[in-house]
Amino acid sequence: MNRSEKAVKCFCSGCNCAQAVFTAFCKELKLEEKTGLKIACPLGGGLGHTDGVCGAVSGALLTIGLKYGTENQENEDQKVRNYKIAQEFITKKKKRNGSVNCTELIRFDLSDESQLNLARQSGVFQTTCPKYVSDAVEILESIL
Repeated sequence: MNRSEKAVKCFCSGCNCAQAVFTAFCKELKLEEKTGLKIACPLGGGLGHTDGVCGAVSGALLTIGLKYGTENQENEDQKVRNYKIAQEFITKKKKRNGSVNCTELIRFDLSDESQLNLARQSGVFQTTCPKYVSDAVEILESIL
């Protein structure tokens, strides 16, 4: 099973989109998967159902930070490199999917309880979101 398939399987088995993308890279980055699940948990569904960035994007950005992030304020070059990689990911994700905003992608505002219920009833989490998870992993793999 490749990393993209692993992420989709994780998502389809109950993890959110941020968890699915981030944990697909945890082993390689020497982070326990359980810890990765905890770290990414509040970022799913558009930053915790707040009409924000898609969780698959958030999970990818966490991965970039874990791999390329700086450990101190004095390493400005590393920080700039990290930002450039994040920008490259976001540019490619927007090009492939049209947006990085959860509401724009799934056409439901998860910060609104009635919209969240409609999203659940529509099946968007089973039909649409797995592609966004898979795409995030594929784009991230091409960058890393």
